[in-house]
Formats: sequence, C-alpha cells, structure tokens
Amino acid sequence: MVNRGLLALILVFIVLILALINRENIEKIFYPTKYSQYVEKYSSEYGVDKYLVYSIIKTESKFHRRAISSKNAKGLMQITDITADWGREELGLGSIDIYDPETNINIGVWYLGKLQKEFKGNYKLIIAAYNGGSGNVRKWLKSTDYSKDGRNLANIPFAETSKYTEKVLDNYKRYKALYR
Repeated sequence: MVNRGLLALILVFIVLILALINRENIEKIFYPTKYSQYVEKYSSEYGVDKYLVYSIIKTESKFHRRAISSKNAKGLMQITDITADWGREELGLGSIDIYDPETNINIGVWYLGKLQKEFKGNYKLIIAAYNGGSGNVRKWLKSTDYSKDGRNLANIPFAETSKYTEKVLDNYKRYKALYR
C-alpha cells in the first residue's frame, strides 16, 4: 500500500510538470485577448499596436466592460465623459453607450492614436498621457526636474501615473512575448 504523503507528493509533481509544459497556455488565461474583433479592427484603423490596447484594457478594467473608476471613467478602456463626448463628436457616432465594448474600444483606440501622433510613438509618454493627461506630460517634458532632453521622461511626478505606466509597459511586454 502506497503511503498517502508519497501519493500527494507524486500528484503535486505531476501537476507541476503539466503546468510547466502548458505554461504559455496557462499564462494566456491571465493575459486574455477578449474583444479581439474590436481591438484588431480599431488598432488597424488608427495605427495603434493591438498589444498596447490589450495592455491598457487589462490594466484599466481587467476586461470588465461595466467598470467604473473612482474618477468616473467608464468601460473597458476607462473613458472619461469628456473624452467620450470628444470622441463621439470627432468620430460622428451620434448617441453612444460608453459601456458597449465596440464603442468604448473605438473611442479609446482613437484617443491612443491621437496621443501616439502627439508623442511620436513614445509608449512611455503615450501611456502616461492616457492616465495623467497630455497637458501634464507636455509640462513635465519642459521641466528639467522630470526630463533631461525634453523628449523623454526621467520620472513621472504623479505616483498613480508612474505606477500605471510601469504596469501597462510590463503587461505590454508580456502580451508581445505570449502572442507574437
């Protein structure tokens, strides 16, 4: 008769081996590509890296379409009312439901495209502006306290925006490694 402790150890060993073999598939559970039809469509339309979009959605709402932040940003990409109104007008959308995944992703990726042009593709600046505002990023770039060259940020003075930027960049690296 097999000792229960030995049997438990063997089972743990088997589970660990299976986890290692399927590590990438298991990791994809934590880095999903939900709403891919909209992410793909609007990333292509606005010239924004789809992995950046997934990273922002994961960081902002963890893919919960009805998420609302403490600052009243809404939906998958946490769109503020001001950005929603601006996007609705610019994109000619008429009446919108900001919690609708397609609408939310359309406006969010459109806005990322605007930031991408403004900050010449610099992801750190784009992400910081998405969270902390493009006006703040422009101001920080002009300050030698935050930027040595006026084109890159050495540090971000808002703790929330700094943490957010690093989290999105980490998620971005993971998405690229898993799905490319």
